[in-house]
Amino acid sequence: MSIETPADLVLRGGRIFTADAARTWAQALAVRGGRIVRVGGDRDVQPLIGAGTRVIGLRGRTVTPGFGDAHVHPPMAGMARIGCELHDIRGKHEYLRIIREYADSHPDEAWINGGGWTLADFPGGIPRREDLDAIVPDRPVFLPNRDGHDAWVNSKALEIAGITAATPDPTSGIIDRDEDGTPNGCLHEGAMELVLSLIPPPTTETYKRATLESQRYLHSLGITNWQDAWVTPETEAAYLELAASGELTARVVGAMWWERDQGLEQIDGFVERRARGVIGRFAATSVKLMCDGVVENQTASMTEPYFDGHGHQTTNRGRDFIDPAVLREAVIRIDALGLQPHFHALGDRAVRQALDAVEAARRANGWSDTRPHLAHIQVVHPDDHARFRALGALANAQPLWAAEEDQMSELTLPFLGPVVSARQYPFRSLRRAGATLVMGSDWSVSTPDPFPQMEVAVNRISPENRGNAPFIPDERLDLVDILAAATAGSAYASHLDAAGVLAVGRLADIAVLDRDLFDRGTGPIGDTRVLATFVEGEAVYEAPGLDD
Repeated sequence: MSIETPADLVLRGGRIFTADAARTWAQALAVRGGRIVRVGGDRDVQPLIGAGTRVIGLRGRTVTPGFGDAHVHPPMAGMARIGCELHDIRGKHEYLRIIREYADSHPDEAWINGGGWTLADFPGGIPRREDLDAIVPDRPVFLPNRDGHDAWVNSKALEIAGITAATPDPTSGIIDRDEDGTPNGCLHEGAMELVLSLIPPPTTETYKRATLESQRYLHSLGITNWQDAWVTPETEAAYLELAASGELTARVVGAMWWERDQGLEQIDGFVERRARGVIGRFAATSVKLMCDGVVENQTASMTEPYFDGHGHQTTNRGRDFIDPAVLREAVIRIDALGLQPHFHALGDRAVRQALDAVEAARRANGWSDTRPHLAHIQVVHPDDHARFRALGALANAQPLWAAEEDQMSELTLPFLGPVVSARQYPFRSLRRAGATLVMGSDWSVSTPDPFPQMEVAVNRISPENRGNAPFIPDERLDLVDILAAATAGSAYASHLDAAGVLAVGRLADIAVLDRDLFDRGTGPIGDTRVLATFVEGEAVYEAPGLDD
């Protein structure tokens, strides 16, 4: 009788969600050399327990594959966490308190930078320069909101940028103004660049510190891989240094930004960046194509026109940030080169144009394994649901937004109208039509914690408003489907075929939860916490008492 080589790690006595195609469950698993060597019952792993094996008794708690975030911005989120951080608070007066405290405690900083304010905390979603002027009159302030589509600036920032009533709106953005044309302190979309371009850029060391802070936080949430939806050459340099040193413990795909004011000539640069941008656990192999804006400032590209604040239909259908003909040609070439198209497509016209571009690539190049994915998909026309499966385009959902809160009730529903509003976040319809669902948070726009996101996907009610009625309840997902999207689906989107599923031979990227996730008697889904996160069997996060 042969004696088996002991495992490095054994988890037993739990509810192990394997995330395989059959959605099978197990009780125990064993890890050796960074790979899973056995999945089954407690008896199956017993022969692999040796003197040096770490054994964790799960006591009925759930184990999942490590979570993936298929659309996230860790360097930017990290910069906010180490700067003037507004994401974790709400209300204008609280924002101003934090900004004042930050400015007072950082007297040597030439610019006050950070961000994370929420649109719904200001009338019409528009913050004003006067509020910032009252607390920081002598230094420029630049604070993007949570979704990165608007910025709050003070008069000093406007003055330095030379923005006056006579300044025309840039083609890709809007300077918000009072009735007399005076800029009021809110810049939308490409207008932010008028100020942002003047801020001294962070150093590579600063980006490294920000990225490591984000990685620490994401690991504490069970996240072992992500797709950075906007890697600049500067943040890419930070990733590459972290990957080379071994400090990057997560698996990261970087999506290189498509400059909207440039054309097909930039594709050669993406190829060059890919050639030098694959080191260790980092790979710059995706291209981010921002097709439109957001509903709240009416730049999301729609098939139907927006309504005004009085219930009257306007002529505005939003904006196409990339000409549809250019988008199709770009995707054909990107796909042919083996790069992955990663679309920001929020309005239903943007979704359709992205799918049209994928279809053009399929016709020109044949079927490929580039796994194009469409992020945000807030409004999808019913005629396009089945096209995701037919074209092999992944539906990248940000489920936390699929609930009726202030931003939805005040800044979205009145301007979309009842017919289009009912088409929002059609997760169940897409799943029923055969689409592959993947999950992303868009952090720092919203929390990267996967459990509140999954709760909203299942209930269509936010954890903060659990007494509310569900938002478009017919689009609720089963927990097993959104859990698979957050694990196997998101790993698939990043071409991490050795991860995302707990099966023999796969990488031991694992999250241990504090409860049986499927037992509703243990509390709401969104209150779940992670006790441990492992990457290739090595703990990158542990909560106290894991082995108790």
